[in-house]
Amino acid sequence: MSSVGGESRAGEPVAIVAGGGEMPLRVAAACRATGRPFVVVLLEGFANPAEWVGEKAMTFRLGAAGAALDWLKASGARQLILVGNVKRPSILSLRPDAKGAAFLARIGMKAFGGDDSLLSALRQVMREEGFEPMGPTRFLQEAQSPPGLLTRAAPDAAALADIRRGVEVVRAVGAKDVGQGAVVQQGLVLAVEAIEGTDAMLARAGELRRDGPGGVLVKLVKPGQDREVDMPALGPRTVEGAIAAGLAGIAFEANGALLVDRDVMVAKADSAGLFLLAIRPDDHVGPANAGATA
Repeated sequence: MSSVGGESRAGEPVAIVAGGGEMPLRVAAACRATGRPFVVVLLEGFANPAEWVGEKAMTFRLGAAGAALDWLKASGARQLILVGNVKRPSILSLRPDAKGAAFLARIGMKAFGGDDSLLSALRQVMREEGFEPMGPTRFLQEAQSPPGLLTRAAPDAAALADIRRGVEVVRAVGAKDVGQGAVVQQGLVLAVEAIEGTDAMLARAGELRRDGPGGVLVKLVKPGQDREVDMPALGPRTVEGAIAAGLAGIAFEANGALLVDRDVMVAKADSAGLFLLAIRPDDHVGPANAGATA
């Protein structure tokens, strides 16, 4: 029997720790296609239980670490894949059980840092508990893109200059564990992604848009970020948000972003004349990149 995410554990279930969105469902579909058994931890308030009817799944709130760990260990799963949209709650809203309180004590001040700081600490704690955290790239390699242009439209010189500026900005804020994206138009930084997420950032950028050539959304992996677990995700809603904001295109890190419904993304972008470009940030995005093909 073939397996996903580790041949040595092909007969052992993998645990999908599911937030919102399509990605957890796609991971489950990949497991089914290869015969890899799985169980699902549905994060309350994010995952939709109606989408998991018939699966071995339990719903847990984020603070109920003790119950979740007991259930996972009883399921036989040791590999965990964290996937889906989750907005980090305030510490006071977690209402941790005894195990959850112990977790927070072990994480310490990292619980109050940025998302990557918190995720790194959580992964370490999960490893100490005997689990192997993994990312969706083990299961969804086709959701990534090599360097190149995905659309008919390509960035012009002004858009390439905005991409260069965007790379500088995103790397600067990413180094502080703030966000993974920024919108730049005519060299002006219209918005930087923080806790509100990409959709809200695009809506804000649209309100600040200047007359003239449209801007560019740039999405990159944070410096030092664990690509296994916390990679930027883009989907049709991202394209729709960019179109509504009047942008010229989206540039994202090649092999550093998960593309949800890639074909739909490309179709929507082509229909609107928007470009989608997978870049290598270290290349500084010269004109040669704009003519590449995916």
